[in-house]
Amino acid sequence: MTTIIANILIVSTIVFGVIFILVTAIGLIRLPDVYSRTHAASKSATLGVMFILLGVFLHFWLIEGHINTRILLGIVFLFITGPVGGHVIGRSAYLTGVKLWDKSVKDELAPVVAERKKQHEQNKT
Repeated sequence: MTTIIANILIVSTIVFGVIFILVTAIGLIRLPDVYSRTHAASKSATLGVMFILLGVFLHFWLIEGHINTRILLGIVFLFITGPVGGHVIGRSAYLTGVKLWDKSVKDELAPVVAERKKQHEQNKT
């Protein structure tokens, strides 16, 4: 009975991971600009891989009987680096002049960047 519950838990976490990765793939194809695509890739892919790794961890723990700390470290590392990488890609795209989508409603970073450029020019003189 406990093996059935363990298998259901393992399969459900892996299926959730696959669904998130499928959403990531659809987002990368369908979304209009680099900022939206980066958001889809960093958030959904991170959750998808984390759920799959959690399912693998549960398999080793509940079925095989040993705890694999490398998988836990992989989950923690992915949880920290995935969103940060997406943020860095989006910010570097913005600072290099990649245009927003035509139907974007608001650009909240433009005044901040303009102020920083102004301060940088004042510090040069």
